[in-house]
Amino acid sequence: MAAIIGAGSVVWGTQLPVQSQSTIYAEPWEATAGPAAVAAIAIAADTAGAHSVAVCDHVLIPDDKAEAMGTEWWDTLTTLGWLAGLTSNVHLLSHVYVLPYRHPLVVAKGFATLDAISGGRAILGVGAGHVAGEFAALGVDFDRRGGALDDAIDGVRAAFADESQRPRPHRPGGPPIWVGGSSPPALRRAAARGDGWLPQGPPKQGTRAAIAELRQRRAELGLPEAFDIGGNAAPMYVGTPAWDTGTAVTGSPDELAAGLRRLTGAGVNQVQVRLRSRSVDELCDQVTAFGTQVWPLVEAG
Repeated sequence: MAAIIGAGSVVWGTQLPVQSQSTIYAEPWEATAGPAAVAAIAIAADTAGAHSVAVCDHVLIPDDKAEAMGTEWWDTLTTLGWLAGLTSNVHLLSHVYVLPYRHPLVVAKGFATLDAISGGRAILGVGAGHVAGEFAALGVDFDRRGGALDDAIDGVRAAFADESQRPRPHRPGGPPIWVGGSSPPALRRAAARGDGWLPQGPPKQGTRAAIAELRQRRAELGLPEAFDIGGNAAPMYVGTPAWDTGTAVTGSPDELAAGLRRLTGAGVNQVQVRLRSRSVDELCDQVTAFGTQVWPLVEAG
């Protein structure tokens, strides 16, 4: 188990558009976009210095969830493997892979291969899942998903460490495992079994208290202090938009960086960013502006 973000460093990442189209966050233009748009944004993020690009995971959206969640959800590993060949530096993150759906050996094989072909850029973000109908369709026990996730994380780690298995991951011990979720069980799981934490919405006790809990629990378990801690920034737009961006935070690079520094000041060292847009070209421009104008100010403190 090891953190991958250097001490004192802060990084940013973004979930890619189009590959998942929940009504919670998808922009209208994504409905008619395709692989070219995903590739363009991933390349823009890679060029702009993003630490990670993320792809979601759902296998089948039940009919009763389709209106809210949409049904456009690309296969996670297939998409990340394709992106490995289009990018050079950015990490490839599953945000998050539902481990209870799959045998740990299958997961380990897939992510070890991704790590090998990408030169050590895979990050396995994992979660327990939340859509009961999806579990039912896959024949998996929804009520046992927490314990199944714990067992799966242990199984994946064991498979990563098995020197007889090929291909070997690029990184010793395999890709880091970042545990998703903001519930008390998820926080306990992240502290005990993860190399990092990916919050899914704000924890009830607040970000600072949740981070303190993570650190305290890891200390009690005798685990390394180094631990990659995620935080979700509010939707934002760099500059003054000429259109209604709703509740998105807008402003100059200085103004946006000031808000992000409050998040990193709470102990977050990997910030997940969502930028508003009306087209793939505008999103590419926003990603570039964020990476080259906003983030250097965050890093400078």
